[in-house]
Amino acid sequence: MNGFKNITVAELLAMLPQDGLKLIDVRTDAEIAHGKIPQGDALPLHLLPLRLSELSKSAPTVFYCQMGGRSAQAAAFAAGNGFVDVYNLQGGITAWAHAGQPVA
Repeated sequence: MNGFKNITVAELLAMLPQDGLKLIDVRTDAEIAHGKIPQGDALPLHLLPLRLSELSKSAPTVFYCQMGGRSAQAAAFAAGNGFVDVYNLQGGITAWAHAGQPVA
């Protein structure tokens, strides 16, 4: 058990209205400059170990990246550090855009 759940774009859309939900973009600043999910907050993967304490361990937290690989690493890291409600967006922002969702 990796401690997190992979979710689809449709599942993320259903979760977005939740109070306290954190959507974390773990891509690089250069990647984010090409667009991001509007509700997302940037926290590059390489900074996650340094800044994980800035996030609430009890808040639902969804990680995403370009395709879902790095965000799965981030989700596993968060879950391994006591986060209890952790998700990985399968397919990342690529799946989000292919589903016709807005990119800011």
